[in-house]
Amino acid sequence: MSRWQIRIAVLLAAGVFMGQVPVEASTKTAEAVLETLSVKGRAPKTGYERSQFGPAWSDVDRNGCDTRNDILKRDLTAIVFKSGTRDCVVLSGTLMDPYSGEKISFERGVKSSMDVQIDHVVAFKLTAEKRMALANDPMNLFAVKGRLNSQKGDGDAATWLPPLKNIRCAYVSQQIVVKAKYGLWVTPPEKAAMQSLLAKCPGFKAPTN
Repeated sequence: MSRWQIRIAVLLAAGVFMGQVPVEASTKTAEAVLETLSVKGRAPKTGYERSQFGPAWSDVDRNGCDTRNDILKRDLTAIVFKSGTRDCVVLSGTLMDPYSGEKISFERGVKSSMDVQIDHVVAFKLTAEKRMALANDPMNLFAVKGRLNSQKGDGDAATWLPPLKNIRCAYVSQQIVVKAKYGLWVTPPEKAAMQSLLAKCPGFKAPTN
């Protein structure tokens, strides 16, 4: 189990969830933050395509590694790095998938890399500048089982939730705080789905990072 997965388990028990390391819990509940979001109808075109989020992956924090490798390094265990990359390029590792609970072996390759993908918790069309920030924000990114990421597509809480039920409150809370951070809205069905789910975990704290 990765450090990230251990933190998830601990924070789930405490009623909070993480977006990136280190973890800080807000004094606000996810429900309270949800009430601050605007409610609007779906935009004319919100279909998610990776190409809309700028070049493949950027090194936004200028640490010498692109965001994909940063997230793999954060979320995987038993990692093997490519030599000469200063522990940047991840060649292989093990993922405890937060969405299914499955243990998945990752191996870098044209086809095998698709077994573990980076999910954008919130996929949303924005201005170019905000789109780049959202696409590379660790708070909005999780390494997950590739098939589930493809299944989700641009689905929101009204149309898709992780099959692992005990992660759903944490997942929806993460969506809420990301939307609050970037000034995004929810649709009426999406808000209703979030409220219904959070009612099953009252007092669930919103993550702050």
